[in-house]
Amino acid sequence: MRSTLAIGLSCFIIAGCAGSRPGEAPEGFTPLIVGKDLSGWKGLVADPPKRAKMTPEQLASAQKEADAKMLAHWKNEDGVLHYDGKGESLCTARDYGDFEMLVDWKIPPKGDSGIYLRGSPQVQIWDNPIGSGGLYNNQKNPKDPLVVADRPVGEWNTFRIKMVGDRVTVHLNDKLVVDNVVLENYWERDKPIYPSGQIELQNHGGELWFRNIYIRDLSAAAR
Repeated sequence: MRSTLAIGLSCFIIAGCAGSRPGEAPEGFTPLIVGKDLSGWKGLVADPPKRAKMTPEQLASAQKEADAKMLAHWKNEDGVLHYDGKGESLCTARDYGDFEMLVDWKIPPKGDSGIYLRGSPQVQIWDNPIGSGGLYNNQKNPKDPLVVADRPVGEWNTFRIKMVGDRVTVHLNDKLVVDNVVLENYWERDKPIYPSGQIELQNHGGELWFRNIYIRDLSAAAR
């Protein structure tokens, strides 16, 4: 008989947990969608270099404004984060260094989105023959997915993203699409990717849906 944990992990990685209840994380993972609101999330304020130049007072003011805009366009609908196609990206309230992340996503026809890692783009999500999951903004390292693993547009897909140091591995619907590839620093091409930063659900126009978002902090274990 398979253990409850084994069954749960298989559900998250392979099937996207269509029947799972929000807030039930596999062992070692923490849910990022909690309750019925957007606790643990915040609005987007500029990019990492610009944020770094702000004073604490400037950042606090900009964050308050960004949060108000975020709440107008992102909703927690029974454990599903729904974006109405307007406004800006949704960001985790805290920063992460090394981590493993599980997330279900769904887009409409011609949809375009992505997952920013440590505040930098991105694990690609889109309606495109190339397929989702690639590190779209890479220039020197591989940027396209190894295989096309997307389900038909309008259906739920599941990412398993692991980032250790500057390297990223991505499984899409249980298929390896990115194999330990360096994520380049889009904002400052002459520098490596930041050692820590927020995770962002990218707005690129059009409706988006995310659910079953869980994260495991690997920073302590990696050291």
